[in-house]
Amino acid sequence: MKKSTIIVIAIIVLIAIWGITSYNGMVKMDESVNTAWSNVENQYQRRSDLIPNLVNTVKGYASHEKETFQAVVDARSRATQMKISADDLTPEKMQAYQKAQGEVGSALSRLLAITEAYPELKANENFKELQAQLEGTENRISVERKKFNDTARTYNTAIRTFPRTLLASMFGFDKRPYFESEEGAEKAPRVEF
Repeated sequence: MKKSTIIVIAIIVLIAIWGITSYNGMVKMDESVNTAWSNVENQYQRRSDLIPNLVNTVKGYASHEKETFQAVVDARSRATQMKISADDLTPEKMQAYQKAQGEVGSALSRLLAITEAYPELKANENFKELQAQLEGTENRISVERKKFNDTARTYNTAIRTFPRTLLASMFGFDKRPYFESEEGAEKAPRVEF
């Protein structure tokens, strides 16, 4: 064989090896993003599962706060009906999902504020346990959202850098959206007694 033929074959083999390893790397990163998304959804589901127990516990002490209870139940219902596949994460769908989850958080804040008027409720062991679990879940949600953003950033960076961007566009690897802070999050909450 001619030396030039051997060089051409070697170059083709190297390009093929690079293409295969780059493609496999992007698949692994895409799966990492999907896993991170599932972990976020898992924590939101945990919060959603705790809400009925918390509402019923508070209802026993504050039966006249029906409007607040209904707001929590309605927000939870809207949030649990909204499902986004990890393969279909668009910025618009992500924003709608975040809005629905934000409504749940806001309604829960109002529900927990009611407890200030009911000292016997704050002393109730069931309520304390549910509140602690809910606080832990909110922390877990925050951690999982950060992990998702970190994983999405790594993936987005990989598919947008040259020369991988050529393979990414050829095989349909699209940029993933991030969780963003909610509107008004830059303002500290006002606490009044």
